[in-house]
Amino acid sequence: MATNSIPTLSPDLATAVIDPNSYAEWDGLLDKFDWLRENMPVGKVVAADDSFDPFWLITRYEDVMRISKDNQTFLNNPRPTVLSTKDAIAFSEKVTGSKMLVDSLVVFDAPIHMKYRRLTQDWFMPKNLKLLEAEIEALAKVTVDRLVNAGGEVDFVPLVSAPYPLHVVMQILGVPEADEQRMLFLTQQMFGGQDEDLSGTGLKDMTPEQMMQVVAGAVADFEAYFAKLAEEKRANPTDDVATIIANAEVDGKPLNDRDMAGYYIIVASAGHDTTSASTAGAMMALAQDPEQFARVKADRSLLSGIVEEAIRWTTPVQHFMRTAAEDTEIGGQKIAKDDWLMINYVAANHDPAQFDNPRKFDAARSPNRHLAFGAGAHQCLGLHLARLEMRILFNELLDRIETLELAGEPKRAKSTFVGGLKTLPFRYSLSK
Repeated sequence: MATNSIPTLSPDLATAVIDPNSYAEWDGLLDKFDWLRENMPVGKVVAADDSFDPFWLITRYEDVMRISKDNQTFLNNPRPTVLSTKDAIAFSEKVTGSKMLVDSLVVFDAPIHMKYRRLTQDWFMPKNLKLLEAEIEALAKVTVDRLVNAGGEVDFVPLVSAPYPLHVVMQILGVPEADEQRMLFLTQQMFGGQDEDLSGTGLKDMTPEQMMQVVAGAVADFEAYFAKLAEEKRANPTDDVATIIANAEVDGKPLNDRDMAGYYIIVASAGHDTTSASTAGAMMALAQDPEQFARVKADRSLLSGIVEEAIRWTTPVQHFMRTAAEDTEIGGQKIAKDDWLMINYVAANHDPAQFDNPRKFDAARSPNRHLAFGAGAHQCLGLHLARLEMRILFNELLDRIETLELAGEPKRAKSTFVGGLKTLPFRYSLSK
């Protein structure tokens, strides 16, 4: 039976959920999620400074799965799909007329969502991606060559895990290699804006309004870049995703400029930051567990297990927000129409009711029905590409690295949305 009472997180727990610094202090955050799943699996988050609209935090795997699959009751619109301050929402409405700076697949609901998703869905399916394997293998080899020649001690993130998926996605979009660093910088401004080491903008000295302007500037730069790219792809079509988007039609009409820009931005940005985080997470786990590293090096049948466990264990996309379309209930708690909800994938992917010993990285974990790609109609469009990229890269790494160990303290990004390691120093020896 649903209850009318309103379970509300204590101020310290509420702060942990909305504070980017908490996500950099990973173990402490997981401790808090463990307590919440056990004692308040559906709880109201109220910011002490009133900077956010109140929302429900959902931490249990089964509840997050249910909400993810029920796209009629839980909408991606009209409220933001990413946790945003009241000021950020007002700023976005002023700049774009929408509560979100970017309109994309992530924010669309039925029926428009599936119409847009179908434009590129076939391109991202395994049958088509198989045609790209040789290119991706070549990119993986070049990337690992760079590691091999680096002298036995590196920071894995800027040398390997960040540039590799970026290069893959830029090839898919038909973006020239000379523009890749620009794309990386813009992505870090959009998704790394909460972390001064990633945003490259002197964040700690900025006011909230200045930070919002940085993100808006990155979006505007993306839009201008891809408007020019779309014009080129219409004039000179090529066999890539950029050409599909540039020439796409929905209901017999070309995509408008905002929707087209949003499509490019979501493919360009979401397509590499998340894969980078999962790849770095797996390498950290293997550096901390020499026996498991030796086991997967000897048994390549565990490759797919490494990939899935890396994605679960790291959970790069840490949450999405949903809006209740009607009065409903979750886990016995009444939810009112128009209520805002956070489905927290970090908490769900570390739920011991679904994953035995969830904090352990286990390449042999089976089953591993994690929620890092989401579920239902909004499941990640690029999940097959991410798996393919990671499998190919790990195969190359395992061929050429004999041993590895940490050479310093890894650091996680300060971010409530897209997270993961920002530094991973390790030492390694090469296979003979």
